[in-house]
Amino acid sequence: MFEVVVVGADASETSKRAVDAASEIAKKFGGALHIVTAYDPKSYEVKNVPAEFRSVNNESEVDAMLQVHSFIAAKHGLKAVLHKETGDPADVIVDTATKVGADLVVVGNRGMRGVRRVLGSVPNTVAHGAPCSVAIIDTIE
Repeated sequence: MFEVVVVGADASETSKRAVDAASEIAKKFGGALHIVTAYDPKSYEVKNVPAEFRSVNNESEVDAMLQVHSFIAAKHGLKAVLHKETGDPADVIVDTATKVGADLVVVGNRGMRGVRRVLGSVPNTVAHGAPCSVAIIDTIE
């Protein structure tokens, strides 16, 4: 039923819960798991280091975060396909789901309470824009 599962992830603890749930679903249905993150490719300067090391970007931090999420998938016996893209998180998740032919997109419910629920959130935007079924996982303690 869910041969291709896409999960949106960031560096939050709640995101780890969404990846864990998506991993369980992918394993149960024998599907492939794609972990997707969106980031802003900012560079910043580090002082008190040699000139060639002063300009640093956050791409390596994004790679490290995706590796942590891949370990969660591995715990379920899955080898996740990792995607990192620049742009709006909801758009990146929906675009990736479309490109890989997802049957299910999994997102956490962080941002779906209070004012953000009315004004919009990543889960809400994904739910309305995804080309497939969407599971919004309760990740808030």
